Amino acid sequence: MRRWDGLVDRYLHECEARGLAATTTATRSRELARFGVWLKGRRPKVALEGVDADLLVRYVSARSAFHARQTVAGVVSELRCMGEFLVREGIWRANPLRWMKGPKMDPRRRIPRRIGRTDLQAIWAAAGRQHGDFPRYQCVCLLALLYATGLRRGELVRLDVDDWDRDSGLLKIDGHKTGRERQVPVSPAAWRCIEAYLPHRHNRLERSGTVGERALLIGRDGLRLTCSGVSRLIRRLADGAGVGRLTVHQFRHSCASDLLEQGIGVAHVQKFLGHAAIETTVRYLQIADPERTAAIAKHPINELLDAGVAAASGVL
Repeated sequence: MRRWDGLVDRYLHECEARGLAATTTATRSRELARFGVWLKGRRPKVALEGVDADLLVRYVSARSAFHARQTVAGVVSELRCMGEFLVREGIWRANPLRWMKGPKMDPRRRIPRRIGRTDLQAIWAAAGRQHGDFPRYQCVCLLALLYATGLRRGELVRLDVDDWDRDSGLLKIDGHKTGRERQVPVSPAAWRCIEAYLPHRHNRLERSGTVGERALLIGRDGLRLTCSGVSRLIRRLADGAGVGRLTVHQFRHSCASDLLEQGIGVAHVQKFLGHAAIETTVRYLQIADPERTAAIAKHPINELLDAGVAAASGVL
C-alpha cells in the first residue's frame, strides 16, 4: 500500500506538471486512493505487478453499484490513465484498461438546463443592487463574461488581465480543459461591462496592496477569485433575485442554446464554446432549434384549428 501511495504521488505530480486543473488532480487523487484501499483489502494479498484485467473488472463492478454511468465512465478513465503511468514506470508490462471500455455515453441523453430570460433579467438586476462600487461592477462583469462567452468556471478564474484585448474585443481562453487555446469575441455590451469594471479592479488592488496581481477577476482581498468564490457569488445573486438554485455551468448552457436559437450555426457555436466534438454542441438543439420552431409554425394543423375556431365562433 505504501508503494502504491508513492506511485500515486508521483503520478499526481506529473499531472500538475502537465498543467491539469487542481480540481481534476484532486478528483484523480480521491479515486486512486479508493482503489488503493480496495486493493489492500484483497485476500490473499495481490502484488501490484499481479493486478490483471479480471481484478480490475471486479473493482469496477463493485465501484459501479448504485452509481450513474457518468461516474462509472470516470472511474474507468482515471484508472486507465494511472495504468499508462504504471506501464511507463515499468510496473506493468501492459495496461489492461487500454482495451476496457466504460459504459456507452450519449451526450444527448440529458437535456442541458438553461436559465430563462426572466430569471436572467432578475439576476442582472440583483447584481446592480450590490452595495458598493466594486461588488456591483464585479458581479456585472462576472455575469457578462459567463453569459456572453459561455466560459467554463475554471476558464473564467484563470483569466489574466493580459488575456483581454480591448482594441479587438477578443478574450484569450487557455487550453487547460481542451488542450487548445482559443480566442472568443466579446459583444459590445459585454465589452462595456469589462471596461467599466477594470478601474474599480485597479482601485481594489491598490487598497489591498496587491497591485502585482494579474488575475482579471479578483475578490475583496485583491487576490484571484477562486472557483468556489465564483459559485458563492452566483448563489448570492440567485438568492437575491429569488430565482432558486443555479449553477455556474448553466450560464454556459444558456449561452449555447440562445446562440442556436438566434440562428447561429452549430459549427460556429462549437468553436465559440471550445467543444472538442460537435456531438457535444448538437445536444443543445434539443432546447433551441429555430428551424424546428419555424416548421411547427407552418404545420397544417394551424390552419385547421383557425378554421375550426372561426366556425365555432360563428355558431356561438
